[in-house]
Parts: sequence; C-alpha cells; structure tokens
Amino acid sequence: MRGKSASIPCAELGPFAQYGFEPMRRRAVVSFLGGATALWPLAVRAQQTAMPVIGFMSGRSPEDSSYVVAAFRQGLAEAGFVEGQNIAIEFRWALGDYSRLPALATELVSRKAAVLVGIGGDASAIAAKQATSIVPIVFGMGGDPIKAGLVESFNRPGGNVTGFTLLTNEMEPKRLSLLRELVPSVSLVGVLLNPNFPPAMRQLMDLEEAARTIDQRIFVLKASNDTELVAAFAALLQQRAGALFVAGDPYFDTRRGQITAFASQNRLPAFYHFRDYVVAGGLISYGPSVTDGYRQAGIYVGRILKGAKPADLPIVQPTKFELVVNLKTAKALGLTIPPSILAGADEVIE
Repeated sequence: MRGKSASIPCAELGPFAQYGFEPMRRRAVVSFLGGATALWPLAVRAQQTAMPVIGFMSGRSPEDSSYVVAAFRQGLAEAGFVEGQNIAIEFRWALGDYSRLPALATELVSRKAAVLVGIGGDASAIAAKQATSIVPIVFGMGGDPIKAGLVESFNRPGGNVTGFTLLTNEMEPKRLSLLRELVPSVSLVGVLLNPNFPPAMRQLMDLEEAARTIDQRIFVLKASNDTELVAAFAALLQQRAGALFVAGDPYFDTRRGQITAFASQNRLPAFYHFRDYVVAGGLISYGPSVTDGYRQAGIYVGRILKGAKPADLPIVQPTKFELVVNLKTAKALGLTIPPSILAGADEVIE
C-alpha cells in the first residue's frame, strides 16, 4: 500500500516536479474544502431534513471525478432523487490509496447510510462488500465482479450487491494490440501497472500473453504511489522504451495530468484506457464510457431507495467501446496515425 508516500515533499520529486506532483497533504485539504458541502455530519442532516443518505466512496479523487459525479447525480435525478431535496450524499475519497477504503466503508455503514456506493475501482467495491452484508451496495468497477467474489452471476447478483462493470481490465490485450498497430516499429513498450490494484496480477498475465502473441517486448513499471511513479518515469527513460502503455487503474486516473504531461514532454506515444486522458492531451485511448456507468449507478441507487432489491438488479455491462485519437498530440509527437486506426476511430480530436 502507499503508506508513508501519501505526503512527499516536492523537493524529493526532483525534475519530475514539473509534471504536477504536489504533497498529498495539500491535495487532501483541497479535497476536503472542495467537498465541504457534501461532508456535513450525518446527524445534522438527519435532524434538519430526515432524508435518506447515500454513502458514496471512491478510490479516485474529487478533482478527477467531477464529471462522473455529475453523471451519477443525473442518474439519481432520472430516478426521481435530487440531492438536497429528497436525498443527501456523504462523499469519501481514497485519493488513489486503496488502504483507506475499508475504514471509509466502515464509517459510512456506521452512519446508517441507506445505500452504500463503492465506486472508482475494484478495491472500492470489495471494501464495500466486506463492510456489510445488510446495507444495499451499488458498485462500479473495471473487472469481473464474479471473479472478484462480489456477485453470484451477472443476471442475478444475489445478496445485497449490484452495480456496473466497465470491463476495462479485461480489455488490456486489445489495447496493447492497437498500440502495436499504432507504432509497429517500437521494439520496447513500457507498461505502467499498479501492483496494489486487486486485478493487477490478472492484468499482468493478460498483457504478457498478448505481448507474446503479437511479438512485442514489454517492460513492466510498477507504481502505486507518487514516489514509485516518479521512479517508474525514470526507469522508462533509462530503458529507452519507445512507447508507454497505461494499465487501467484508479490511482493512475488521479494522476492523469502528470502521466500525460510526462508522455508529452518526453515525446512518448502513450495508450490509455479512458477518453479523459486523450481530452487532457494524451494520444489515444480505447475503452467504454465511464459516465454511462456512473449514470447507471445513480439510477440503481434510486431504484433501491424506492424498494428494489440489489439481488434482482442485473449487473450492467458496457455495450460499446470507443477508440479516441488526439491528432494535435500526434502532430506534436511527429507521429502519423495509420489509416486503419483513423478509420476505426469513434472520435478524432483535432
């Protein structure tokens, strides 16, 4: 786990401070202030409004999640619930440090949340499941909820748990294959992987098998905190990797700006799992719409508040995966996007 790395002096980051790293202590304070209206003590809320409270915890951070929280609120509204009118929401954020999640889940359960939302990665969903077998849970994850032990089946989840999976962790081989198609002359690809992410071992096995299949050399860079991420950046340059592959992981999502800045400043073609990275200046991504998943989570929470049982709500899976390319970034890298990639792109940012 990240442990002491939650707060690192900028001076220790050396030349990598230019990529936007800052002490976690400051990030946590900013996060608290930014979400202060959502963090009123539940007892005060109950006295003032007597509204049902949704306990919302995420492995991500509020800074990189504003747009998905908006989608979650949209789903709630579609189900007839509006924050501050007939429901309240208690937000908790792990900021990419998964060791915080069990305590956050326990806290929200102790506060008598009507529904617990464990979202922003597999670790959040697992922590929610371990915290209660009674409070209804709606999760959001990127892996297989059956393999994770969360549900019995996709159609009939069973127990007190339901939610959505984006299947991002299952798509790593496809993304590596697309990267190979994008830069066929690159001999070595650096793979950024978080070993503390629950599906990490499966991700690694899938990527190693895919690399053998397409005859692509890969170099695995493990990072689960800022210190390790800086070291991974340095190792990537030392190994002279010709491209970067970012495995799906909420911690990396919280460091999206730093990762895309590093790739840009070092002229590295990089492949990502969410469109957000490409909008932020990344080169290319392939994956589902994360906002669709969060919207569905909001709808499910609303249905549960109206009396539906999680066991009867099927697990939602993505129906479409989008290939997004940033031509401006490609031009800055001096890279020509192959016609086959452009022809298959669902969105081209110019």
